[in-house]
Amino acid sequence: MTMSFRRTACVGLLVFALCTAAPGCVMGQDDGPGLAMTGRNLSQEAVRKLESGLESVPDDVEARTKLLGYYFLRAHGSREAKEARQRHILWLIGNRPEAPILETPFAQLDATLDGSAFAEGKQAWLSQVAREPNNAAILGKAAAYLLFQDPAAAESLYKRAEAAEPQNPVWPDHLGHLYALGLSRKTGEEKQKAAQASLAAYERALLHMKDRGDLLPDAAKAAFDAGDLAKARTYAEEILAEAGDQWGDGNKVHHGHLILGRIALRAGDVATAREHLLAAAKTSGSPSLNSFGPNMTLAKEFLEKGERQGVLEYFKLCANFWKNDKLDTWATEVRAGKVPDFGANLEY
Repeated sequence: MTMSFRRTACVGLLVFALCTAAPGCVMGQDDGPGLAMTGRNLSQEAVRKLESGLESVPDDVEARTKLLGYYFLRAHGSREAKEARQRHILWLIGNRPEAPILETPFAQLDATLDGSAFAEGKQAWLSQVAREPNNAAILGKAAAYLLFQDPAAAESLYKRAEAAEPQNPVWPDHLGHLYALGLSRKTGEEKQKAAQASLAAYERALLHMKDRGDLLPDAAKAAFDAGDLAKARTYAEEILAEAGDQWGDGNKVHHGHLILGRIALRAGDVATAREHLLAAAKTSGSPSLNSFGPNMTLAKEFLEKGERQGVLEYFKLCANFWKNDKLDTWATEVRAGKVPDFGANLEY
């Protein structure tokens, strides 16, 4: 089964961070990311053996997957590793497009960093799509490859995947996230239209999901940005009602309260908004919160209204689960009367 968009988008960095700290990472070693993670600390001798083995058994997908894990970060500092990584990705696209690793960042190439190799990979994926135009898995992997380089083509491919498998929530989930990309940097009608498209896609996905919890925070945010505050509130309250002490539930507490806080602030109820802002930080965290940090959208909106003290308290509470010097830097800027550049923490 194809991964959810969140796992596809984060796995290369988040899983690497988690498993580097915790060698007993529990991801299944029979899936793409799990195998790649087992390869991250291969010895040079083990790498030579795997590469040598591929000369006689080129169809060893497990070996190529482990090697992609090994080369993933090393490719940034080594031309040899970069070229080896490109070679394995291109072989897999051309010969084993069903390989699970191909739907993860371990097997994505970049138009700027990888140049002609990216173009070759793009053409290989389009050739696979031409061979199997109704294969949703192939369409989805091709879309993931093109997502950041050619979003219009990715959108078309995801739509075709949804048409091929209309009961599969994965494809509208992916579309919802595609429409939401860069939403915090958009304004006015452009932002509202993108949010409306994102919300419509998420709601199609929710219709076919047994476990709605992972997608509800995204649907709530899209509803808020689309101007449908009633839906945003309903989804946020459902998020908090479902939150327990399971893996990832810290995200639900965090984002559920942030949406309710934004709704309150929009209505001019600063006191209630502040309560939700602080409640959003009163979580033990989660793998993604602990790695990438808290969302700063509501904090930014508070600062734009001149409300600083609540934001400083928010930073202090967030420090309980996010050990990052950025919080101190932002606090210094806030005390100086500035609104920090929160960067990607407006997206997480």
